[in-house]
Amino acid sequence: MREVTSFAHAIREDEHVWIPLSDGVRLGARIWRPVSAQDDPVPAVLEFIPYRKRDLTARRDSVHHPYLAGHGYAAVRVDLRGSGESEGVLTGEYLEQELRDAEEVLAWIAGQPWCTGSIGMMGISWGGFNALQVAARRPPGLDAIATVCSTDDRYADDVHYMGGCLLGDNLSWASTMFAYNSCPPDPAVVGSRWREMWYDRLRESGLWLQDWLEHQRRDAFWRHGSVCEDYAAIRCPVLAVSGWADGYSNSVFRLLERLDVPRKGLIGPWSHKYPHLGEPGPAIGFLQELLRWWDRWLNGIDNGVLDEPMLRTWMQDSVPPSTAYEERPGRWVGEPRWPSPHVRTVSYGLAEYRILDPSSAADAEREQRELSVESPLSVGQFAGKWCSYNAPPDLPYDQREEDGGSLVFETEELTERHEILGAPVVELEFTVDQPVAMVAARLSDVAPDGRATRVTYGLLNLTHRAGDAEPAELEPGRRYRARVSLNGVAQAFPPGHRIRLSLSTSYWPLAWPPPRPVRLTVFPGRCALTLPMRAVADSDEVTPHPFDEPEGAPPLRTTVLQPGKQRWNVVRDLIDYHSALHVIKDSGTVLLDDIGLEVTQRAEETYGCVGEDFTSARGEVAWTTGFRRGGWNAWAVTRTILTCTTTEFRIHAQLDAYEGEVRVLSRNWDTTVPRDHV
Repeated sequence: MREVTSFAHAIREDEHVWIPLSDGVRLGARIWRPVSAQDDPVPAVLEFIPYRKRDLTARRDSVHHPYLAGHGYAAVRVDLRGSGESEGVLTGEYLEQELRDAEEVLAWIAGQPWCTGSIGMMGISWGGFNALQVAARRPPGLDAIATVCSTDDRYADDVHYMGGCLLGDNLSWASTMFAYNSCPPDPAVVGSRWREMWYDRLRESGLWLQDWLEHQRRDAFWRHGSVCEDYAAIRCPVLAVSGWADGYSNSVFRLLERLDVPRKGLIGPWSHKYPHLGEPGPAIGFLQELLRWWDRWLNGIDNGVLDEPMLRTWMQDSVPPSTAYEERPGRWVGEPRWPSPHVRTVSYGLAEYRILDPSSAADAEREQRELSVESPLSVGQFAGKWCSYNAPPDLPYDQREEDGGSLVFETEELTERHEILGAPVVELEFTVDQPVAMVAARLSDVAPDGRATRVTYGLLNLTHRAGDAEPAELEPGRRYRARVSLNGVAQAFPPGHRIRLSLSTSYWPLAWPPPRPVRLTVFPGRCALTLPMRAVADSDEVTPHPFDEPEGAPPLRTTVLQPGKQRWNVVRDLIDYHSALHVIKDSGTVLLDDIGLEVTQRAEETYGCVGEDFTSARGEVAWTTGFRRGGWNAWAVTRTILTCTTTEFRIHAQLDAYEGEVRVLSRNWDTTVPRDHV
C-alpha cells in the first residue's frame, strides 16, 4: 500500500471526544477532520463498532480515517456503548439500544459546526451490519452507506447458522466477543472510574453463546436487524462490498437484486478485510473508490459513479489447493445489473458418480440405482473457516481426502473454458435413516493431476428443507426433495479440468454434526446441479485495470515487543481414534508508541471428536487479552467449551480477570440448551 503523507486539506485529529446520549451515557469518539472545517463545514462519515478505537483498531483506523479527512471529510470513529472507553455495557449484537444510539450519534454529528449535516456510514463486518440496519430506519442526515463484509440476513447468512446448520464459527465468534467484552477501558481517558466500568462489563455482558444457541431456528431474535425483512425500508444509496474468501459475499448479490435505490457491488478475491488491505490479492485502491462514492452522494458531485457496472467482480482463475494465497490470478469483469444478462443457468443431470453434459439426450442414462453415503466425522477437517478472517492459513485444502468420505459426481474433462458467476444449486431427491440430518455440498475444480480445489460449498439442515422458521423431522426411508444453494462465486474452470460435486452427511468442525451418524441415499436420476454460466467474452468486461493501486495514510507507529505466531494443525490418534483441529491465533505483544500502551492478544481453538461418536464433538476456545502501561496492568482470560448429547448442547465458560498477578474477579457458567432439530 502506498502511504500518502500530503493531502489537499490539513488534518486535525481529536484523539478522544465524548458524545452524550439522552440517557446520560457517553460514547467515546475519535475524529479526524480538515482544519478548515470549523469555518467551512464538510460532510461526515461515521464508523460505529465495538472494537476499541484507542488500541485494537487504532492502527487500521489510522490508515483510512485520516485519508478521508485529508480529502475533505470529517471521519468519525465511535465505539459502541460498553466497548473501548464508551460508558455502559454491551450485551449483544445489533440491539435496539445500539441502533437508537447510532441515530443519536448521527444527530450529534449533524449538529457540529464542522459538519454540513450530510453524513455517510461505513464499516466492515459489525460496522457494515449496522450501516444497513440504521439505513433501514431512515434517520435524518444519513445520505449514503458503504457496507463491507456484512449481511442482510442475520439467521440464514451470518456467522451463527448456515442452511439451518449450527456453524463452528458460532462458538469461535461468541468466544471472541467474550474476550472483547472482558477488556477494560483505559484509565488515561476515563480516570479512576476505569475499574468500576470494567467490573460492570465483566459482570453484566452476559454469555452470548447461550443467547445464540437458544434461537436455533429463524425467529424474531434473528429477524431483528435483518434488512431482508423489508428491503424497501432502505432509501439511501448503498455500496456493498465483500470478497470470495469472506463469509458474506452472498448478500452483495441480494442487495443488488432487491434494493430499489442507487447501488453498486464489488467482490474481489479477498478475505474478511477492507479491499485496500485485501488478502489474497490483488488489493485495490478502495479508499479512492470510497471517496468517489462519498463525493457523489454527500457532496453532490456528478462523477459518473452510476455510469459504471452495477457489479464488479474478480473472476478467479484455477489454482492448486492451498490454505493461503498471496494473490489469486484472474481478471475484473463487470455486470450492468444483477441478475446479469451475461449469466444463464444451466442444469446438469446426475448419473452414477457422473455429472452429465447438458447436451446429452440420453435420459435413460440417469435411471441408475440409488447411491448412499454415511460420512465419517473426519470430513471437514480440511474445510478451512466458514469465513477467512485473517487470510491464511484458514482456506480449504486439497479436497481429495474429504472426498473419500463423500458421494462424488464429476464431469468429463472439459474441452473449453467454463466460467460461473453466482450461486450454484443442487437439487436432491433423497432418503435418510435418521430424523435429523444434514448435507454438505461442495463444488471443486479438479486438475489433471487429481488435486481438488474447493470452489464453493453449501450446507442444508434437511429438517429445514421447507424453511428455517418451522423445521420438521424427517421420516426415515421416506423420499424427500431438497434444494441446496451454494455460496455465490466467480470461478473459471480451464480445459482439461473437471468439475466435481461432493455430498457428505457431516462437515465438522465447520458445522456441528447431527445427533447421530446419518446414511443419506440419493436418486441421481432425480437430482441435478445447476450452474450460473457466464458467457466468456471481452465486450462486457470492465477495463483491464479498473482500480488504482491501494493507498492510505501512514499507519501509526507500533513496536513489536513479542512476536505472534499462527498454527493450524490436524491431529489424529490411531489408538483411541481421537482427532482434532488445533488453531492458534497469537498476535503477540505490541506497543502503541504514541500512548505508551502494551497490548497482548492470544486465542487458541480446538475442535475434536472421537471415532464416529457424533456426541463426542467438542469445541474449546481460550483467549488471553491484556493491557499494560507503567504500573497499570489489567488482563483477562476467557474459556468457552461446547459439547453435546443427542438431545442438548452443554456450555461451560470461565472468566478470570486480573490486575497484575492478582485475580480480581472470577465467573463460571454451566448450562444446557435443548437441541432444536440441529
